[in-house]
Amino acid sequence: MKTYFPPLMSVRALAISSIAALALCSTLSVAHAQTKVMRIVVPYAPGGPIDVTARLMAERVKDTLGTVIIENRPGGGGNIGADVVAKAAPDGLTIGIAAVATHAINPWLYSKMPYNAATDFAPITQMLRVPNVLVVNADTAKRLNINTLADLISYARANPAKLNYGSGGNGSAGHLAGEMFKAQAGIFALHIPYNGGNPAQLALLSGQVDFNFDNLATASANIKAGKLKALAVTTATRSAMLPEVPAVAETLKGFAIDTWWGLVAPAATPKDVVAKLNQAFVAALNSPEAKTRFATLMAEPVASTPEQFGDFMKAELAKYEKVVKASGARVD
Repeated sequence: MKTYFPPLMSVRALAISSIAALALCSTLSVAHAQTKVMRIVVPYAPGGPIDVTARLMAERVKDTLGTVIIENRPGGGGNIGADVVAKAAPDGLTIGIAAVATHAINPWLYSKMPYNAATDFAPITQMLRVPNVLVVNADTAKRLNINTLADLISYARANPAKLNYGSGGNGSAGHLAGEMFKAQAGIFALHIPYNGGNPAQLALLSGQVDFNFDNLATASANIKAGKLKALAVTTATRSAMLPEVPAVAETLKGFAIDTWWGLVAPAATPKDVVAKLNQAFVAALNSPEAKTRFATLMAEPVASTPEQFGDFMKAELAKYEKVVKASGARVD
């Protein structure tokens, strides 16, 4: 009995088959790579200015970096979300927000920190700066004849302990700005901490407190409505968002404090990966569409190199060490 053997595949057919197989493998590899989604960890709840800007950036970089999702991890004054980034794999797929609280204030405010703000992160770029503004209840300002920052200081000096100010809590940016102001102006005003920025603003609007240091993004609507009187912004120079309002530094030399945030990766992230991320996000920050959106939030884009952002955070960490210790504020 003869055994039948099918004709051997031609060399050309075999080559074509091999090429097809390689093409299929390549396609599968690309598809697999595309399933790797980048995430930006936001250490605060959805809806706030930091969350809004992170989502805007995620949308703007999708053409260069692919899909980017936002993961909100609030709690611990921002420490929980920042710690997620610090302990993530350094592969460029997990980055997060570094803010004035998480990387400059909290290390001096909390007795135990889950991460080291100075060593556990690779800076990518600063994103935004939101000026803080010293606002007085409009009725209070009229009653006490306070029209300028100098008027406020003069009244406080002539009437010790008669003024008070509110903040979003002990160690908050508003609290520390108030303590810096009191120290440099040589005045005393009672600090009244509230459980968050919104209750503090409501207390100011209702006249329970006399003045606050609020960020311009949340205060601007009430300033425009005439409910709050803006006396000064806390940036080193006047803000383009409120150019008619002087800077505190015009009266108290060297005074500068504002709200800022940027992007960081885990410390061991390769430099070439950080450089790629920096290029994509800086382009997004500088786009006309982003600048227009930031203006509605009263925020100023501050794109920077990784080195510039790293130096800036180092300086802020040193500055707030003195401020927090002088205030005596502690959270735990």
